[in-house]
Parts: sequence; C-alpha cells; structure tokens
Amino acid sequence: MPVFDFNSAPEQPQKNVCTYTVFRSNASAATKEQPILVLESGSGAWKHHTNGLFTNPVKRTAFEYEDEAGKHSADIRKIDARFVSLLKWLGENHINVCLSGAETDEGYAVYKIREIASGSGAKLSAEDGFLQFMIERLLASDAPSEEVPDEDEEETGDSMKLTSIQSITDFLNCAGRTLPDNIRLWARRNLAVARSHEVSDEERRHAQRALSIMMNIQWKTNYFEAIDPDEARRILDEELYGMESVKQRIIETIIQINRTHTLPAYGLLLIGPAGTGKSQIAYAVAKILKLPWTTLDMSSINDPEQLTGSSRIYANAKPGIIMDAFSMAGESNLVFIINELDKAASGKGNGNPADVLLTLLDNLGFTDNYIECMIPTVGVYPIATANDKDMISAPLMSRFAVIEIPDYTPEEKSVIFSKYALPKVLKRIGMKEEECTLTEDGLEAVIDLHRNTSGIRDLEQAAEHLAANALYQIEVDHVESVVFDAKMVRAILS
Repeated sequence: MPVFDFNSAPEQPQKNVCTYTVFRSNASAATKEQPILVLESGSGAWKHHTNGLFTNPVKRTAFEYEDEAGKHSADIRKIDARFVSLLKWLGENHINVCLSGAETDEGYAVYKIREIASGSGAKLSAEDGFLQFMIERLLASDAPSEEVPDEDEEETGDSMKLTSIQSITDFLNCAGRTLPDNIRLWARRNLAVARSHEVSDEERRHAQRALSIMMNIQWKTNYFEAIDPDEARRILDEELYGMESVKQRIIETIIQINRTHTLPAYGLLLIGPAGTGKSQIAYAVAKILKLPWTTLDMSSINDPEQLTGSSRIYANAKPGIIMDAFSMAGESNLVFIINELDKAASGKGNGNPADVLLTLLDNLGFTDNYIECMIPTVGVYPIATANDKDMISAPLMSRFAVIEIPDYTPEEKSVIFSKYALPKVLKRIGMKEEECTLTEDGLEAVIDLHRNTSGIRDLEQAAEHLAANALYQIEVDHVESVVFDAKMVRAILS
C-alpha cells in the first residue's frame, strides 16, 4: 500500500512542545522501512534496544532515555497516524518501555515497542500483554481518516477479550480514530453508562457486556487484496469434482474482486438437490477469500429475535445470532453461509426472519437490538444454499446471484466414489488403499444402487459401510485385503 505524508505540526510551536509529522500507513507490520515512529538522532548514540519514557509537554510527545553519557531527550520527527493516541497514552501514564529500532537517514526508526517492568512505571492495563495486543490491533487497522484528535477531546476504543472497565478504557484511549466513527462514539457513550452510579447494576452490566463484544471485533474496511485466480482454481478442483460451470462462475467473481478490490454487490445463492455439495462450495469460497466463515441454519430459526437479539430492558437480554457470528469471527469481514434459505419465511407469529436477512444482505449496515449500534456489513459476503427455489421470496432472490447445481451423472458418481469418497474414508480410518478395493462390476453395483439418489452423500455413506466391513474382515478373519465384487456389494449395501 502506498504511504502518504501530511504535516500536522502547529504553525507556531510553543516552548517545550515537540512538533512532528504524521504519516498515514496501512502496513500490517512495522519494519525499519515502515516504522511506528522516527526519533531524532539525539545527543546520545542510539543502541538497538533503548529503555525510557515518552513524555508529554503540553500534550505533545518526546522520548527520554539514559545511557552511560547521561540523560537524553529526543524529539519525535514522524509518527504513524495509527499510533498517535497510543504514544500519547504511554506518556501520560509514565509507562516504561523498550524501543527497538535502527538508524536511518531520517533518524532512529522505531519498529518495536515493549513494556518493561522497572522504576515507578504504571501497569499498562488490567490485561497481561496489553501493549503487544494494542500494537497488533493498530497494525491490522487502517490509517484514521482524520489527522489527530482534538487535544481536549476524550478518546475511547477497544480491549483484549474485555473483562474489565479499565482494559476497555485503555484500549479506547489508544485506538483513537482507527475505529469507525459511529462505533467509537457508541463506545464512549456505553463506557459512560458502565462507569455511572446513576444507573442500575443491570444497565451497567449490559453496557460492559456490549462493550466487551464490540471492542473484541477488528473493524476492517471493505478493501480486499487481489486473489490469485490460479490458486482459487486449485482450491476448487481439490474440493469439487466436475461442476465446471459453477467453478467458472466463482472464478468470474474472483476476477471482479481483483478489479474493484471490493466484494460484489450480490452474494451467491446455490440451489440444487440435497447432497450435491452446496455447503462444500460455500466453504471453498470462504477459503479462497481468506475470510472466517459462520453458518446460519434457517430451518432452526423461527423468530426474528433469534437473529436481531433482545432489548437491554430485559434482565436476560442477549445479542442475536448475527452479532454472535461477528464476535466469534473476531472481525467485521466474513462469509455468512445461510443454509436452507428456502426455510427463511417460516416465522411463528413474531415476525418473519426473512425480513431480517434483507437488512443484512443490503450491505447498508445491521443493527442488533442488544448492541444498539449500526454494524457495518460492507465486508460481509453471503452465500446461501437452498433445495427449492420456488419457496424463496422474490425480495430475497433479488439479493443473490443464483447458481443452480445440477445432480451428478452416473459417470461422475463413479469417479467421485472411486477417486474421492472411498480413498478419503480409508485414510480417515487408517487403512491402506490396497486393503479395500472394488472390481469393475462391484463399482457398477455401487452406482446402480444409488441411481435414484441425489448428490453424493449416500455414496460417502456407502464407502464408509464397505470400508468398515473390509476392516472387520482384516482384523477378525485375518485376511490381508478385501476385494468387493457386485455380489458382495449388493449383499452389504442392499
């Protein structure tokens, strides 16, 4: 990603105020070439590791350290915009740190900051390893859209597996404007409730729980790196046999992402008989996109509140399944696999779950009743599966690019059984391929017995049955291997 500089120094520096340039970067790792900050060379010779404190004269930042030659103070020349709030917080709390860096033409380029337990430095947070967690989260975030927060504006942000108000407060102070504006402001309001003694214990508990959920999610932009189409094809070929038209459609989607660096406006709707590998296709796409995935089983959802959560006015209130999915994934970009979309309209008097899905699929943001904050959904890619297209409402259908999955031909089933299903079962139970084989008429018998079944799930169960029988004969009858002919196959599977 390119790096853009912009100067944020005041026009008339005050005495004892460090002025510096803020540069914007989206680098995911700090290096000598892409440092967290650059310090002036200073009067003392920098070592590879230097211990000291950040100081804040008039809320600006410098670094003070000591070596054999005495005490030194080095002004900051440049700071990655994502780390301005963190350095300010380190200085205000007098945290002892160890800097790792290297001399460059611009100065001492710092690419690592670690907490050191020495002197009277304060504990970073209620959570161990908070500083390293904070740096990793900031490196994973995008540069804030604005330069630096107003000096008298109180900033708040994120926390590692939130368990305490202190750790939430620390993260919010350090994360600053790397959080989306609406989530940052939401967090400040909820933090005020969680600290307040003018509300009930229940309200404070709900506010802290909501903060815990939201602040442990990495809020990402909708920018996607290019995906190698050849690698995508390799994954599809490994996971799916045949289905060339389906693979072609998925590769077309990948190429579109590479051109726009954003997800397509429409998700995928995979329609076909049970057992044809619809879910497997969805998992393959998630693997190609390098995104975490979650599943929504619409056949088990009959109340919209299961998706949207319940209001905090109830003592037993909790977030909905969709919010839980973001929380489990730990980030805002993920693949939603919506199984049995044709069952989405079966509400039981409290509304229609399908209406909630429309909000999620429109990519305009989703609001959970418990969280009470608009969740950005531009990084959500929905992939739905269904058996019966006629049972899906027109509004839902219009949110997807539809791919119909045909059933397999007998020839395809033969290849899938002999080259994929049976070898996979044998490997899983620790058998060698030569220990369980089929004659040509034995394989034909397997396919004939499953000529009226759709998909390949029954073929996989047949492979499991035959392998188990072969293993029994090897272990009990002490034969070296088993070769199944048509008569044996029919006797076992019929």
